[in-house]
Amino acid sequence: MHLVEANGARIPALGFGTWELRGAEAQRLVEAALAIGYRHLDTAEMYGNEAEVGAGLRASGLARDQIWVTTKVWPDHFAAGVFERAVDDCLARLRLATVDLLLLHWPSRTVPLSETITALSRVHAAGKARHVGISNFTAAMIDEAVALSPVPLVTNQVEYHPFMTQRAVLDRCRAHGLALTAYCPLARGRVFIDPVLTRIGRAHGKSGGQVALRWLIQQPGVIAIPRSSSVTHAAANFAIGDFTLSEREMAEIAALGSPDGRIVRLGNVVPEWDPA
Repeated sequence: MHLVEANGARIPALGFGTWELRGAEAQRLVEAALAIGYRHLDTAEMYGNEAEVGAGLRASGLARDQIWVTTKVWPDHFAAGVFERAVDDCLARLRLATVDLLLLHWPSRTVPLSETITALSRVHAAGKARHVGISNFTAAMIDEAVALSPVPLVTNQVEYHPFMTQRAVLDRCRAHGLALTAYCPLARGRVFIDPVLTRIGRAHGKSGGQVALRWLIQQPGVIAIPRSSSVTHAAANFAIGDFTLSEREMAEIAALGSPDGRIVRLGNVVPEWDPA
């Protein structure tokens, strides 16, 4: 799988997401994903599975420098001092000295971004995160974060799939050299039943889900982190490196998107999203 370059980072374009995976299942699936060929793992303190992700990484037998590990700090821990302790706790659960990428999971409504960015840069300077970034930030918030951060930000992780446009966020990410990391890339299964994706997939001997993932990572600067609780499905998600979508197919898939195609809604942590 190719690497996406973003402000000094080289990130595997396809990662294994672990949201909603718990306990022994999380460890088993992380081990299986690494055996399939994934080299990018995505977790977060809020997921409650960092310990299992770390255990799966160790059980894989792969060298630490072969695997890209991303984790995220929840906004409840964004205050100075609290943030640094939360990062230490993440590392302790993962049993790692450093993560490859540390993200601010959602923008905070109470802690000034300048305070959190300062704490984030201290964690980076201490060597606890090789790279840093943001998640669920709007276009305007990307501009603000980049202006505040003395450390280059390498990605903004947001919901992105064929049914949801992210034009404004993509434009701002590209303007600042950030990658866009797409979570919920399979739109909770909708991609498997969409007639356009199914038809395009049939032409390539692929499923609608594989077409959706290929569409994402074929875009410049876009990373996808599908989550699966099935080893068979995880393997299918990874098997997207052997075909290419035409410009016409890419445009046809993009035309499925709309500003109101959002699936993930988490109440009071959600910012006022960009209109398109």
